[in-house]
Amino acid sequence: MISALLLTWLWARRRGGALRKPAEEHLDTVQSWKPQAVRVLTLPERKAYDLMRKALPSKLVLAQVPLARFISVPTRHSYSDWLTRVGRLSVDLLVCDKSSRVIAVVDVRTAAQSERSQRRHERMSQVLEAAGVRVIHWNADTLPSVAEVRALFKEQAVELEEEILGPAGKRLLPVPEAVEVPADAPELALGPQLEPVSSDYFDDLDALAPHPSARR
Repeated sequence: MISALLLTWLWARRRGGALRKPAEEHLDTVQSWKPQAVRVLTLPERKAYDLMRKALPSKLVLAQVPLARFISVPTRHSYSDWLTRVGRLSVDLLVCDKSSRVIAVVDVRTAAQSERSQRRHERMSQVLEAAGVRVIHWNADTLPSVAEVRALFKEQAVELEEEILGPAGKRLLPVPEAVEVPADAPELALGPQLEPVSSDYFDDLDALAPHPSARR
């Protein structure tokens, strides 16, 4: 008797959820979820961003870039599953050369980070390192100096512009103008060049359907 009641309750609950789901599809995207613009970066992330721009003025520094925008993975398994696990996670700072090739990722962590957030960052770091992307972890309370950042990247054989002295003997860093890099530029032949993941990639891919080979 108890088992029958339990099965009836579970069936009713699932049926109720199934009935509610179609109703949600009729909700208006804007009216039902009132949008509001907020800051893109936290205060520690803004400080880290300013630091990177001062230390590496000739490099392209991007903030809050989702992994799915610059990491490509095979689609023999469900792509939506990968997106749910790490694809939608965003790196704090993405450092690239002027041809937009990834050099490194800067992960800014705070002391108040929850265990769940730590696990999420560790999972993201594992994916990046497996893709050959260097991950630099910074404590938000003890950010390095400009000189320390430059020394760090020099150790990794990253080409940096030379420092120059201003009128008062103060060290300055040149900020070059943005230039268009030709497709046959010599620097593009230094390694494999993969086109970035298209922003409409998800529109053309049935992310919910696993590849046939994954069903075996």
